[in-house]
Amino acid sequence: MKEWLEKLRDSKKLIIVEGKKDKAALEKLGITDVVALLRKPLFSFIESINAEEVIILTDLDPEGKKLYNVLKQGLQEKGIKIDTYFREYLFKNSKLAQIEGIYHYLKKEKIIEE
Repeated sequence: MKEWLEKLRDSKKLIIVEGKKDKAALEKLGITDVVALLRKPLFSFIESINAEEVIILTDLDPEGKKLYNVLKQGLQEKGIKIDTYFREYLFKNSKLAQIEGIYHYLKKEKIIEE
């Protein structure tokens, strides 16, 4: 997980999350290029994204999975590549369900220190 976190910090790709708490949790980990959906209509949010490649870190619950699929499809239709590595890694290698809890999860697992 420590290597995953370092790769995420170094990726220089735009990271899309669901809400303010998710964004704040990633920023607390030193990840700065994060944008939150903030209840915007999805079509206008997708249109506002101007990047070659993005990382989508929606929650790992059924609602987050549905949102991930809609974002992925819409962004790909716009010609934006989706980096799936980080999300898939979380599914396979953690018990994390919500991105807003990532800071506390990594602290509990002793991957980061305060």
